[in-house]
Amino acid sequence: MSDKSDSYKVISDNRQARYLYEILETYEAGIELTGTEVKSIRAGKVNLKDGYALLRNGEAWLINVHISPYNASGQYFNHEPRRTRKLLLHRKELRKLIGTVEQQGLTLIPLKMYLKRGWVKVSIALGKGKKLHDKREDLKRRQDQRDIQRAMKNY
Repeated sequence: MSDKSDSYKVISDNRQARYLYEILETYEAGIELTGTEVKSIRAGKVNLKDGYALLRNGEAWLINVHISPYNASGQYFNHEPRRTRKLLLHRKELRKLIGTVEQQGLTLIPLKMYLKRGWVKVSIALGKGKKLHDKREDLKRRQDQRDIQRAMKNY
């Protein structure tokens, strides 16, 4: 029983976000969606690459995330692919996010979209943009770790 409650299926992953931003904190949020959007998400037709979240009027909004139109429905009932979607967070989390984003100038980035117990969830992160030398440093560190693992494997 507990296996089912903790399991989730990753639908889309924003791998570029960890390269471009230093991730400080992550949050899990629900999304306000229409029926055709949910069906398209279940089919795996989501792109989080250019997406980000904004805080306006005490609410969180997911902007510029592309969810492809659902092919099996008519054009009239379909949704706009890049429409702004409301994120569902607890009030306490929203207050904390508003404070940190305004004071420290951080960005909210969607990391992954997944199904958890039948509900569509988004993992959003507080991120600080990396400079070019930080990106190079991370690549160098990762390459060094690979070399160490390779050397340990031989002995």
